[in-house]
Amino acid sequence: MDFLQIGVVLALVVIFSIPMAKYLTNVYSLEITKQDSMFGKIERVIFKLSGIDTNDMRWQQYAKALLLSNLVMFIISYIIIRFQGVLPGNPSKIDSMEPLLAFNTAASFLTNTNLQHYSGESGLSYLSQMAVIIFLMFTTPATGLSLCMAFFRGLTNQRSIGNFYVDLIRSITRVLLPLSILIGLVLVSQGVPQTLNPTAIATTLEGATQNIARGPVAALESIKHIGTNGGGFFGVNSAHPFENPNGFTNVLEILSMFLIPAALPFTFGYMARNKKQGWILFSAMGLMLLVFLSITYINEKNGNPALEKIGLSQENGSMEGKEVRFGIAQSALFTSVTTAATTGSVNNMHDTLTPLGGIAPLAMMMLNCVFGGDGVGTVNILMYSVMAVFLAGLMVGRTPEFLGKKIEGKEMKLIAIAILLHPLIILVPSAIALATQLGSSAISNPGFHGISQVVYEFTSSASNNGSGFEGLGDNTPFWNISTGLVMLFGRYFSMIAMIAVAGSLLAKKRVPETIGTFKTDNSTFLVILLATVLIIGALTFFPVIALGPVAEWLTIR
Repeated sequence: MDFLQIGVVLALVVIFSIPMAKYLTNVYSLEITKQDSMFGKIERVIFKLSGIDTNDMRWQQYAKALLLSNLVMFIISYIIIRFQGVLPGNPSKIDSMEPLLAFNTAASFLTNTNLQHYSGESGLSYLSQMAVIIFLMFTTPATGLSLCMAFFRGLTNQRSIGNFYVDLIRSITRVLLPLSILIGLVLVSQGVPQTLNPTAIATTLEGATQNIARGPVAALESIKHIGTNGGGFFGVNSAHPFENPNGFTNVLEILSMFLIPAALPFTFGYMARNKKQGWILFSAMGLMLLVFLSITYINEKNGNPALEKIGLSQENGSMEGKEVRFGIAQSALFTSVTTAATTGSVNNMHDTLTPLGGIAPLAMMMLNCVFGGDGVGTVNILMYSVMAVFLAGLMVGRTPEFLGKKIEGKEMKLIAIAILLHPLIILVPSAIALATQLGSSAISNPGFHGISQVVYEFTSSASNNGSGFEGLGDNTPFWNISTGLVMLFGRYFSMIAMIAVAGSLLAKKRVPETIGTFKTDNSTFLVILLATVLIIGALTFFPVIALGPVAEWLTIR
């Protein structure tokens, strides 16, 4: 039954992702499409009121527009969170956030990470939830999708990389907003609250008073998943029955967070006029997901040896930190999808996963290209594809080409920077945290698991994921500053590098295909791509994996 549950959900992902890919191809087309008659009037009003020039941009202009718009959003968001205690829309009288926590929160939601060093229901007012959190949950995945489409256009020889503001608005009006409304209505029908009334006060059967938090939960929950955001309205996220009431909503949330990331490889194939290319990218990411999902499921199903030694039955698997209404299969699937798609939403506590079960979500965030978040994950796997082509070209003594574009030193330097930056901003801060009292004092479980807690926190921050081993006491000045900076570096440095690569490739003339051209739409390239991703990942992260989860497993056997 477990395999049937998992198989049906994954099959639905594939079934829905193909028509979604065709829709996305039309959304981001630089030509006039049928969608313009439906959405064009609304968008033209937005452009006119905003004073937006819709002409095509150079890559430098695209990058500047992206950074400036995100900077303005950060400043406004920080001010609202910082002073929410004296602003309207606060019926529960929640205090303003202290400065460093407000910085971390604004940086977290700006970067599509949604790492939360606060508890949602008691840390933010309704105004902050709507004007900051839900607002950024729309604009940040829209930013990622815009970057992705600019990169696609550079690789597929379009006339330009497009216009950032046009891509941003289209991402919201044509993709995220319609889907979030639809999903939100379904969630409301299943019992997810959607109200602006203050916290409800109830009297229990024993006569005690209970405060029941509520609010605009359904609106946040829908865009949380469709936008691969992940930040929960409640502290326990999608393990809370108000966010995820039953098995149906659990499957709906899995499909929501996986829909766009799974569709984007096919979108690339359509834009490149080579469907096989899209299937190769999807297959590479899909195979990695299946391997890591199997690792998590098998180890959680086999139970925790440490608990078995003290007499706790593991017949039903390791149910510590999991909801009985979901069980092992749906918990393992949710864990794998939320870290593969870098959503960060959780329906069970990752800190309570068995050591080897916890390797899989950690490894997928370290690789950061197993589907990934809206837009960014597909860009990452394409980055590895270019790297694979370059390495293959070196081995046969031929100038590397990808989709008819020569890959030269300029592109490889930018890609190398993006690849090296990811482990750098994970491993260096982790070493500092473990070596100093500033970071190590937050560890709740000293020893090998403590290493996993620290590394997971920085990996989640660098990968725009946001989930955590929540035994870590992370609401301190050190953790708020360090993870805030890691989130910003991990998001924007790689974005700038990839836009530059797109601009460079767009300026190059297409090279005619010859008998010696290295094919990138066959099984040979699939193997080379997987080997490139896994070898680079192992070389950079295996030592710290051995010190954390592997060492912990050996001690509890």
